[in-house]
Amino acid sequence: MTLLHFSAEAVVQRQLAAYNAKDLQAWLATYAEDARQYELAGKLLASGHAELRARTEVRFAEPDLHAHLLQRSVMGDVVVDHEVVTRNFPEGVGTVEMVCIYVVRDGLIRTASFEIGLPTMGRKPA
Repeated sequence: MTLLHFSAEAVVQRQLAAYNAKDLQAWLATYAEDARQYELAGKLLASGHAELRARTEVRFAEPDLHAHLLQRSVMGDVVVDHEVVTRNFPEGVGTVEMVCIYVVRDGLIRTASFEIGLPTMGRKPA
């Protein structure tokens, strides 16, 4: 079997599109089976597809969920996205700023680390 070459940026862009479409299968398909998600400070958030699925299913149930890409930087297999994510919080619709750092190997996201800002209530203008 021949491995297709995928740029790290293309993999992360597919992940973002699947996230915004709330397509859990397509989103998981961008992650390695043993992928891990972390807080930027190093705390493990999820490990492997089962934990990634459980963590993300809850998020995808939010009717207003949407990640808006503000800026992307790519250095080899590392992609850094700066996003504003619209979320449904217990207090209502709001946004959080995020920095997401993805490490892609063999066409799949191996690790993702996140720095998440404080929620701002109310929608941000498009």
